[in-house]
Amino acid sequence: MSVRIINTSRPSTDPAVLAARDCLRAGGMTAAGERGAVDVRGTVAEILADVQTRGNAALIDCEARLDGAHLTDATLRVGADEIAAARASAEPEFLALIGRVIANIRQYQRSIMHQALPALRRGGRTLAVRYTPVDRAAVYVPGGRAMYPSTVLMTVVPAQVAGVREIAMTSPPTTAGDVNPMVLALAGELGVMEVYRLGGAQAIAAMAYGTATIRPADKIVGPGNAFVAEAKRQVMGRVGIDSIAGPSEVLIVADRTAKAEWVAADMLAQAEHDPGSAVLVTDCPELAKAVSAAIERQLPSLERAEALRSALDRYSAIIVVPDIDAACATANDFAAEHLQIITADDQAALANIRHAGAIFLGPHTPVPLGDYYAGPSHVLPTGGTARFFGPLSCNDFLKASSITSYDAASLDADGPDVAAFAEREGLTAHANAVLVRMEGGGGKERS
Repeated sequence: MSVRIINTSRPSTDPAVLAARDCLRAGGMTAAGERGAVDVRGTVAEILADVQTRGNAALIDCEARLDGAHLTDATLRVGADEIAAARASAEPEFLALIGRVIANIRQYQRSIMHQALPALRRGGRTLAVRYTPVDRAAVYVPGGRAMYPSTVLMTVVPAQVAGVREIAMTSPPTTAGDVNPMVLALAGELGVMEVYRLGGAQAIAAMAYGTATIRPADKIVGPGNAFVAEAKRQVMGRVGIDSIAGPSEVLIVADRTAKAEWVAADMLAQAEHDPGSAVLVTDCPELAKAVSAAIERQLPSLERAEALRSALDRYSAIIVVPDIDAACATANDFAAEHLQIITADDQAALANIRHAGAIFLGPHTPVPLGDYYAGPSHVLPTGGTARFFGPLSCNDFLKASSITSYDAASLDADGPDVAAFAEREGLTAHANAVLVRMEGGGGKERS
């Protein structure tokens, strides 16, 4: 049996359930060799320091050592002609599909973008907020085994909707120094002409610190391996980041109304990420057994069967709980990247959910709709970080500025309170900055 079944009456304290949860929170699902044998934090810190000190030379050395690509200052950046050629060689049917996806993403992102509400007015006081985009964003597009060109769309389009003026892209090169042609074709389709042959922590370092060739960004977004995630963690504060994204995961809350074949297919789809985690939480023991059997039936026909079985064995589980309320409580505890709800009353279950990256309601809403097509970004918080991070969206590229404006009469009215507060804190210059205006402007005399 590929997926273990955990029967529990108290999922919040059951050691087996907590072990499954903590494996994800600890980032235990990483590609082979990324953790354990390698000190990821220390290695990343060394790469960041090297790039900060030596710039392009460090990037070139890292790419030769880590990706086997031999680059020069002149070839770090992909030429505009190469991007144009990749777009020109793409199949027209594929570009038409991409056009439909772009339209869906733009429509959704525009619908959720923060809009400033009318100013709050209290007499002569005007209080407002405005939203402005960052000037420059960097998008990391994974390569190699985790190569997802769809990430180009899910990161670039939200930035464009937000109004970001400069968008740079970076993606790991092959040993020949090439960037995946589909990635370049999508960049060309979106008008992104600044693309770099860089992967891993060195790419994050370049976008955070800048080099002679690359200007630093204000925000870095996009998923990556353990080294990319750690690099983003270490540069956070110098630049903005979206979230700490790791291996992909799904948690499915389902009851007896769910079709076992469909749930099994959903779990296999997530495990296919290699590694990927798929957890089913149900109040129906019969569904648990049926899903396990359906997985065994479907698994042999899939191309990545061996990797799928490993992910199911190591990172996946079926948890049987007393009722759907307990299932929802477990979902909140896991705070999964993807959450599917397939129950007799999906809205009632949804009302009990507080923590999830992307939520997919109902039996006809598999996760791949969100991965590729529906509109919300598939760049999502993982490893339990949905407790405090949300999906990447156009709003991640916006920053709010508060706006305050007083007239003289309003300053006269509020000034004594402000001055009294400042003096309580021992900041007499703060108090004076208010009181001097009241004196000089014909307001109340200072006592």
